[in-house]
Amino acid sequence: MIPSAIWDPEFECMHVDALRELQLERLRKVVRRAWGHVPYYRQKMQVVGVTPSDIKTLEDIRKLPFTTKDDLRLCYPYEAFAVPLEKVVRIHASSGTTGKSTVVGYTRKDMEVWTNVVARFLVAGGLTSKDIVHIAFSYGLFTGGFGLHYGAERVGASVIPVSAGRSERQIQIMRDFGSTALVCTPSYAVYLGELVQGMGLKPGDLKLRVGFFGAEAWSNRVREEIQAKLGLFATDNYGLSEIIGPGVAGECVHQNGMHISEDHFYPERIDPDTCEPVGPDRRGELVLTTLTKEAIPLIRYRTRDICMLMPGTCPCGRTGARMSKITGRSDDMLIIRGANIYPSQVEEVLLDVKGTLPHYQLVVSREGALDRLEVRVEVSEEFFADEMKKLNELDRQIEHKLENVLGIRASVKLVEPRTIERSEGKAKRVLDLRPKE
Repeated sequence: MIPSAIWDPEFECMHVDALRELQLERLRKVVRRAWGHVPYYRQKMQVVGVTPSDIKTLEDIRKLPFTTKDDLRLCYPYEAFAVPLEKVVRIHASSGTTGKSTVVGYTRKDMEVWTNVVARFLVAGGLTSKDIVHIAFSYGLFTGGFGLHYGAERVGASVIPVSAGRSERQIQIMRDFGSTALVCTPSYAVYLGELVQGMGLKPGDLKLRVGFFGAEAWSNRVREEIQAKLGLFATDNYGLSEIIGPGVAGECVHQNGMHISEDHFYPERIDPDTCEPVGPDRRGELVLTTLTKEAIPLIRYRTRDICMLMPGTCPCGRTGARMSKITGRSDDMLIIRGANIYPSQVEEVLLDVKGTLPHYQLVVSREGALDRLEVRVEVSEEFFADEMKKLNELDRQIEHKLENVLGIRASVKLVEPRTIERSEGKAKRVLDLRPKE
C-alpha cells in the first residue's frame, strides 16, 4: 500500500465535537454574509420566514432554503457575488442548459482554501513533494485542471500542465519527463492504459505510481483496470465548480470513501423527491453548504449527486465524514467524458438549425473505455430528399455547433421523419446503453 500521510492534521483529525462547534460558528457567519451581501439569498430567506438570528444550532440549517443551479443562472453573471468584483481574482464557469453558464468567483482567500483542500486529498492519496504530476485535464473555464495544478504545487510536486488531447503524445511525455502521478478522468485513464498496450509498452515502461481521477462517476472495477493497465495506485476525488471545484472530498490510501473537508463544506443528504433528510444507511442527494467561501457563499446547494455518507474515524486517522462514490443523478444530466451534458443543450442547438425537426434522441454508449455520444435527429422530408452532399454539410454543421456548446465531440445521425419513437407521456430523450456497474 502507498504510505499514508496527512496534510492538515489540525482540521482533518479534529475531534468531532470541536468540528461541530467550528461548523456552527462558520455556518452562522456565512448565513449573515449571504443575507447582507447577496439580495437573492435575502429574498429567499424572507420568503420562508427565516433570518440569520434563527440559526442557533447546526440542525437549524434545515430552516434555510435550498439553492439550485437555476438560482445561479438567474444571477448571471455576477449577481451571486458577495464581494465587489475588484476583490475577485479568478472567475470560472460551468456549462449551462439555456446558453447561460453558472459563473463562480474566487477571492485570494478562496484561492488559498481551494489550493489547501486539493492538497489534502492529493497527500491522502499518496502524493509527495518528490512526484512529477502529469495533468491531462483541459485548462480553461473548467475548474479541474487549475484546481489540481495549484494543489500539487502546494504539496511541492513538479507539475506538467499537458492539458487534454493528443493521447500518444501524452504517453511520450510521461516517458520522457518521468511522470509519477497522473491526473485525468477515469475513462481517459483506461483509454491511456489501452493505448500503452497498443504501443507495445508495459506499465513498467512508465514511472507512474499514483493517479487522481475525478469529474465523472466510476466503479471499483474501473479502478482495478486502471491500476492493472497503468501500474499505479488510483484514488477518487469529488468536487463541483459551484462549490469550489475539485477539493470537496477525496480518498485516502485505504480507498474506502472520500473524506469530505467538513471544516469548509457542510454535507447533508436528502430524499430528492421530498427534500427531507434520509437515514444514515440510505442513499440520498448530496446537499452542500460552503462554510468559508467569500466570493460566492452557497447555502444548501443541491448537487443532484446520489451517494451515502460514512461517519466514523477512518484507519488513516481522519475523523470527518466520508462520502461514497456517486451512484447516480437526481436530474437528467449526463456526465460524458467529464463533461456535463443536458438534453436541453442539444435541443437548443438543433432548433437553431434549419431543416431539423423537434424530435431527437441522445444515444450514449461505450466503446472500449470511452463514452460515445450519438445525437439522432429527424430532418424534414424536403431536406432529406435532397442530394447527399447537402445532408453531409448539415451533419457537419450540427456536429460543429454541438461541439462548441457541449465541449465534447458528438456524432450526428440524420434520420427520416417519424423515425424516432413517439410517446404519449414524456419523450424518451436519452438512451443510455452504457453497462451498469
